[in-house]
Amino acid sequence: RGVLIAARENYDLIFCTSTPLTAGIPGIIAKLFRRKKFVFEVRDLWPELPKAMGVVKNPIILKFMDLLESYTYMSANACIGLSPGIIQGILKKQKNKPVAMIPNGSDLDIALDQSNNKENSKFIAVFTGAHGLANGLDNVLNAAKELIKNRNNNIEIHFIGDGGLKNKLIERVKKEKIINCKFIDPMPKAELFNYINQNANLGLMVLENVPAFYFGTSPNKFFDYISLGIPVINNYPGWISNIIIESDCGVFVEPDNPIAFSNAMVELSKNSEKTKRMSLNALELAKNTFNRDKLSIEFVEFLENVYKD
Repeated sequence: RGVLIAARENYDLIFCTSTPLTAGIPGIIAKLFRRKKFVFEVRDLWPELPKAMGVVKNPIILKFMDLLESYTYMSANACIGLSPGIIQGILKKQKNKPVAMIPNGSDLDIALDQSNNKENSKFIAVFTGAHGLANGLDNVLNAAKELIKNRNNNIEIHFIGDGGLKNKLIERVKKEKIINCKFIDPMPKAELFNYINQNANLGLMVLENVPAFYFGTSPNKFFDYISLGIPVINNYPGWISNIIIESDCGVFVEPDNPIAFSNAMVELSKNSEKTKRMSLNALELAKNTFNRDKLSIEFVEFLENVYKD
């Protein structure tokens, strides 16, 4: 359908965003056959991430994906990357065209329209988004077990979302009696923001410990957390952990370390002054650096400049 739209519709510039990598094909068609300007946005590096995770192992498929990636970058008049690692990945394949880093942003319009009265007497850590292989949520369950082991009964972890491993995670919670974890169905963003505002004290930004993730992702959930003014625990090094450390808006813990993870939650639950400071810093970061209105202006200006050149 995307190819048909690119072939038939009346437009001046075509903008394609991945993943999947095949999202760039309509742009290639528009460039080749209609001489339209083509901008390609890269949200995840393919095939680098699937290869690093072991999701795609067939060398023929990986080679095909690599060729498609290279040809898409070469066909595009310009590219946008959502993180420093993505920018580096683009520049490895093409160096002679404009490349801009415009990350995901914070929805302050939605966030600031929410009430901020916590309704839960417990200290709630929340994870939002996909429950899949990349998210490494068994690491969170391991930390939850440490909380139980050390009788830190005031902390709960709420998982909001869906994904291929959700049922498996729920079964593990039941089997191992991880009673401080709660799973909640996905909800619309405004409703999600309201839930977090009324319940959550902390956001969990977790991924499986895969080096390709360190600088190669731009996770929406992180920008949601800071727009709602809650501190963030992050369990992998790289771009996001550097932001958290430099902005003092949360805590970085080493990968695959459930004791450090649980200790960080306990520390924030007991130190209200520290948590409040990090919350204020998170909101300032969202307003001043990752404000979606500001990033939208950068995005539009970049597209306009590509069209004019």
